[in-house]
Amino acid sequence: MRSPLGVEPAGARDRDRHPDHDIVQRGAFPAMEAFTIHTGRAVPLRRSDVDTDQIIPSEWLKRIERTGFGAGLFSEWRADEGFVLNNPAYAEASILVAGPDFGTGSSREHAVWALQDYGFRAVISPRFADIFRGNALGNGLLPVQLPAGTVEALQTAVEQDPTVEITVDLAAREVRGAGLVAPFELDDFTRWRLMEGLDDVGLTLRHEELITGFEATRPGWLPSAV
Repeated sequence: MRSPLGVEPAGARDRDRHPDHDIVQRGAFPAMEAFTIHTGRAVPLRRSDVDTDQIIPSEWLKRIERTGFGAGLFSEWRADEGFVLNNPAYAEASILVAGPDFGTGSSREHAVWALQDYGFRAVISPRFADIFRGNALGNGLLPVQLPAGTVEALQTAVEQDPTVEITVDLAAREVRGAGLVAPFELDDFTRWRLMEGLDDVGLTLRHEELITGFEATRPGWLPSAV
């Protein structure tokens, strides 16, 4: 997968796949990628209250596939040559360091798909909209909430040196880079699902034998559960 700038995102180098990846393929809806630890460059987005319509404008919502949304990511802002994603120095960034209240607005899951399709594996912000955060966690995009001062320090560091790499360590639940070590919170179950690469469908397929066995005991005139 390449970004619209034609550069393979750094996130493509470290993708772990769930053992059931081939089973979980669902046509235009691929299996979720596991997330354990990711190291990559970051892009600073110094904007607050970024809503989902700004992340992926509504005209992109007609697509029925889950891929191809990267071209529409921040498309209105990217029309401005001075927008940070148009800076070649950040072409390989796989971590977005954003302002507070990221992902507000509508509940469109496409906002998460656009960020992932562009090449982002994690978004760091002082605060996320609840629905966006839930959508991100359900699709394998890690939303990392850190104190505003820490986010500011990371943004400043990557502005001064775009080659600085940041490590998002889900196993240890901490962010490291630019001379900082910052812990973040995430509940054990969600952490486990991300590390296993399990979305709702993948989690269900772990019980495929039980489901098949249950189906075998049902009268034939009843509808199938799968």
